[in-house]
Amino acid sequence: MTDLLYIEASPRKQRSHSIAVAEAFLHAYRQAKPDAVVDKLDLWRESLPAMDGAILDAKYAILAKQPHSEEQRQAWGDIERVVARFAAADRLLFSVPMWNFNVPYVLKHYIDVVTQPTLTFSFSPEAGYRGLLQGKRALVVYASSGDYLPGTTNPRPDYQKPFLEAWLRFVGIHDFETVAVQPTIGNPDLLRATTDDAVRRVVELAADF
Repeated sequence: MTDLLYIEASPRKQRSHSIAVAEAFLHAYRQAKPDAVVDKLDLWRESLPAMDGAILDAKYAILAKQPHSEEQRQAWGDIERVVARFAAADRLLFSVPMWNFNVPYVLKHYIDVVTQPTLTFSFSPEAGYRGLLQGKRALVVYASSGDYLPGTTNPRPDYQKPFLEAWLRFVGIHDFETVAVQPTIGNPDLLRATTDDAVRRVVELAADF
């Protein structure tokens, strides 16, 4: 069992605002829980299965309540291994920059891989959809070049936060906190202030996360 899985979605590393805040959280978390098992998943270095061919056929076989062929069974094993690592963690930490008003494509790929029937959600005509990852807790650190705080007049859409949070709820994770560093372009004093505030908040959260 993993205590915390850290899913890193930015390729900018030392230049990333979301990673900087996530690492501040991890430092405080390890101090508060020195025996915790932390697993880091860098999505830019991870080889994820493509959602096509036998894997896609295997998914629809499950939805249709049909048995897998041998090819589908073997292909589905790649999905099960990725989901097992995700589902093994009690706590989840995400560092997520905004790309073109949404999340980076590597995170969308990961979400598509782990969002699977019988593994992270179930469906029945009577009960509808039900998330299976009950009892987990998550922290999402967002970064965006634009300012999307309440009361701002940014005319551009924000699909980053609504998308990721709707997905968390879909797979059964309703206990989550969010912290945003924004705007990352523009006034350096404002960026410094919002970063300092984000770090303060995640350090406070780490104490009992």
